[in-house]
Amino acid sequence: MEIAGYTAAILIGVSLGLIGGGGSALAVPVLVYLFHIPAQKAVPESLFIVGIASFTGALSYMYKRLVCVKSMLVFGLPSIVTVFFTRTRLSPAIPEHLQFTDTLSVSKDVFLLLIFAILMLAASFSMIRPMNLTEPEAGKNTDKGYPYIQIMLGGCCVGFLAGLVGAGGGFLIIPALVVLAKLPMKRAIGTSLMIIAINSSIGFISDIRNPEPVHWPFLILFSSLSIIGIFAGMYLSNFVSGPRLKPAFGWFILAIGAFIISQQLFLGH
Repeated sequence: MEIAGYTAAILIGVSLGLIGGGGSALAVPVLVYLFHIPAQKAVPESLFIVGIASFTGALSYMYKRLVCVKSMLVFGLPSIVTVFFTRTRLSPAIPEHLQFTDTLSVSKDVFLLLIFAILMLAASFSMIRPMNLTEPEAGKNTDKGYPYIQIMLGGCCVGFLAGLVGAGGGFLIIPALVVLAKLPMKRAIGTSLMIIAINSSIGFISDIRNPEPVHWPFLILFSSLSIIGIFAGMYLSNFVSGPRLKPAFGWFILAIGAFIISQQLFLGH
């Protein structure tokens, strides 16, 4: 199981390097099901792993001037505030045992995994559904001005998801940057990686005061493999179109989401 888990660490990086997202969609299930880490601990650890890998990839895009600083700030600042508030206020407020009805109750771990699985299903549908994200690359539709409000709201949404279940939100960030900010795809991927890196770092730092110890050797090894994967993904992006691979990755995410739901609801794990 550990061999499969460390192999998945490389795939997390490949996903981030190829399509600018999807890393956290793999990280949390890998930590929970292959390394048997409780969901509440897997969320901040996934934030660290995805944050380090994303930042490494973002540096390469920054060197190539493929990170839009304006969009990163407009999207990222509200996201930072939201992820910090969610990790420090909302997430700790969720009780360890949730009683919905007399016969329906779940633990906090199960609740977080179910929310994460539902998010994965939504992400998979957005990836599978064909979207024309290449049109803005040639378009210069600036007559209506820069959509600050829409992009800031998108940042708040992504920050909430990152803080609650450790989802980086690349599947939301990239369409927002391409469609709303009119960024070319490669620039949107580079900007997305930087936003994910910042959000993940803030989310992880928010948990530093958590009394539960951090297993640093494991995190460093896992993150190092993800970094190798992200360089492999960026190299492969020269030959394979990341957006063309999104539908296949979407079906994969759909299968993982369905697996998590079946495990938590029907098999009682």
